[in-house]
Amino acid sequence: MDEKTQELRDIFIDVTDGDTVTETQEAGHGSLATDAEIDERLHDVVATMREKLDFESDLDTETLVRVVRGFYAGDTDAEIAADLDRPTEAVTEARRDLHLVQADVEDAPLDLDALRRAIETGDPSDADLADELDADPDTVADYRRVARVQSEIRAVNDQYRSEFEAVLQDRELAERLTTAAREDGLEDATEGQETNTNL
Repeated sequence: MDEKTQELRDIFIDVTDGDTVTETQEAGHGSLATDAEIDERLHDVVATMREKLDFESDLDTETLVRVVRGFYAGDTDAEIAADLDRPTEAVTEARRDLHLVQADVEDAPLDLDALRRAIETGDPSDADLADELDADPDTVADYRRVARVQSEIRAVNDQYRSEFEAVLQDRELAERLTTAAREDGLEDATEGQETNTNL
């Protein structure tokens, strides 16, 4: 092993806190997960939600995981639907089942708090709610589901969205650390050296 290879090896070991560059890393709490492990953990969260909550969506768990991934990647329902070759309405329904209603709440065309209060104090028709909220009956029917999901989210203390975000933050952290280690470590190790050094 030449001097530059040894230096790169030392940097790698220092960054990864391991004894050797071939050491097998055991998955555990706080470990940086692989992409497959991320999908497995998301699958577990989605499966738990389907078991404990009343899902309207008929998409399978693997497809729901892709909805979660797409949502947190910043894709719209239409973009996710195109990727899955499904109707946009099916993705919207699935996203709401998964408690991912941030976009609905931000862009709500009516007063969601008033809608929720009206639902909680009785069971008015969509037409009555439309009159009360000065909204379109179809919009009221659509946002009834959002209001119910908001209540469901509060009942579980937003547990599932927090779990999704914790899993996906692990992935982002892994990607940032890997990129930083590669860029910083190699830049330091090769500073002032020829770039065609054989490792």
